[in-house]
Order: sequence, then C-alpha cells, then structure tokens
Amino acid sequence: MFSNAEIGIDLGTANILIYSKTKGIVLNEPSVVAIDVNTKKVVAVGAEAKEMVGKTPQNIIPIRPLRDGVIADYDVTAQMLKELLKKVSKQIGASMRKPTVVVCTPSGSTTVERRAIHNAVTSYGAKQVHLIEEPVAAAIGAELPVDEPIANVIVDIGGGTSEVGIISFGGVVSCNSVRTGGDKMDEEIIQHIRKNYNILIGERTAENIKMEIGNALPDHKEETMDIRGRDMVTGLPKTVSITSTEIHNALKESLEQLLETVRSTLESCPPELSGDIVDHGIVLTGGGALLKGMQQWLASEISVPVHLAPNPLESVAIGTGRALKMIEKLEKATK
Repeated sequence: MFSNAEIGIDLGTANILIYSKTKGIVLNEPSVVAIDVNTKKVVAVGAEAKEMVGKTPQNIIPIRPLRDGVIADYDVTAQMLKELLKKVSKQIGASMRKPTVVVCTPSGSTTVERRAIHNAVTSYGAKQVHLIEEPVAAAIGAELPVDEPIANVIVDIGGGTSEVGIISFGGVVSCNSVRTGGDKMDEEIIQHIRKNYNILIGERTAENIKMEIGNALPDHKEETMDIRGRDMVTGLPKTVSITSTEIHNALKESLEQLLETVRSTLESCPPELSGDIVDHGIVLTGGGALLKGMQQWLASEISVPVHLAPNPLESVAIGTGRALKMIEKLEKATK
C-alpha cells in the first residue's frame, strides 16, 4: 500500500486522462457522465456513458460536465472524478490515500474556474493539488526542452479549447487560447449536413465524419462517406453520401480561427526567440492535431516547420505527471 501516490490529471473537455508516476497513463476515458434524473445518481462514467449519448431513456441523461476546457457543472465533475479515481486505484492495485495531484488548466481560465478545478480534486481527498498551465504540460509531455532558454512553441488542439503557447526557461512567454477545438468542428459538421441535406445527425456521427474524411488541406485526394440521420422533412431515417471537400469547407471557420491564434502568438514573441522558432518550428499536440493534413496545412500557412508530438492525445497527461518532478525541485530550491 502506498500512501503518497502521485498522479497527473488532464481534465479535458473530450477526454480525461490520468497519469501515475509508477505506471504511466492508467486511464483515458471520455469526459461524460450518465445521470438518473429522478435519483440524481451517477449511472455510468467515461466510455460506458459515451456509448449512451443520444440513446438513453428520458430519466437518464448523459452530461459533459466540462465545456471549453473548464468546469461547467461542478457537482457532476466532482462525482465523475471520484468514480474515475476509484477505477484508477483498483488498476494500480493500491488504495490512493491522499495522493499528490497535478491538474492542468487552460491558460485563459479565470481564478474562479481554477478554484473550481482545485476544489473538485480536493473533495476526493487529495493531499496536495498543484495546477499547471496546459501549454506547459503539453510541451513537457511532447519532450520539448522547456527548462532551456530557447523558444518551444506548442499548439494544443483540444476538444473545447485550442492553446498556443511559447515556452522558454520553464515559463510561458506568450500564450493565446481560443475556444475552438474538436467540439466546435463537430458542431460545424452537424450544421453543414442540416443546412445542405436537411438531415439531423448526432455528435457521435459528426465526430466519426471528422475522423474518417475530415481534412485540413484544401487540395487533397477526395474521399466520400455514407452517413445516416433523420430527415427533417419526413422524420424518417435517411442515408446520404458526403465528400471530404465539403467537410473541409465546413471546418474552414475553425481552422481560420486556429491559424489567427497561432499568428497572433508568434507576432507577440520577443525577437530573440523568433530565430529559434524558425530553426525548431512548432509542435502540434491534442486530438485535433490528428486531423488529416493538419501538419502540412499549418506549415504552408505560417512558413515554419511543424512537427507532430510523439503522442498527441496523451501529451498533456504525460506532461502533468512529469511536472511533479519539476514542482518537487522548485519546492526544494525555494526552501
């Protein structure tokens, strides 16, 4: 039994990842909770709850308690964390009594939002809770030399927010956050299909379309896909065929917003560090980095090398876990 477990949590809008110092990533589940409206009890969390989205009876509703990278429903988030941390302690094979926890927060989050995250984790019984900015965690997880005085540019495209940060010497030099991410892209696909085909599709179908035929490059090899939804005129199920070009057009607005955020962050970079960016380029992390053509499209738009992190989906969680060592070092240095 180890009483002082150390874990890192990536509280993402789409997924929650938990990193253990001893075992690496021990949990990667969707940030979804299914709740019984009548009893207010949690019916399912994570992957099990995501399966229920759009398929539940009236008394059970799947909730996504995290929106735009911050806590939208405090009580549900606390319940979800408790359930997931219970799962983790079973996996590790020891009860996590009073763990030391590092949680990442979006760089644009307010003091109130940070306090909500802090309190939700503390309510589980954590001994210490450290908050770390998401771009720093992503850069550490992407194996960038964050403690050296060189520019490390990270573009973290998450579910609710996208963060662009320039990190040098262990701190954030310049950072911008935009509430555009995987969820907004899914929403744009839903609206496009509704407007052009008069068909209603769900979030899961939209996400599948994005993953299967979504492409950031305007000039790409066109792909087609058959999708099923509800005809808004007849109310009956209907199948239509869509192309990757029209999905690219539907995603254009989100991509433009992301590009604008990258540009404004690079523009506010000190001149001394700009030279490093030309040499080392920028690193993409987060689920959105896996959109087909994202790397090539961004590189062509900003004329700087663009690299994909070794493990885009898990970078932030790995970074929060590794940040524990850095925090311990800093604490020793300040004592």
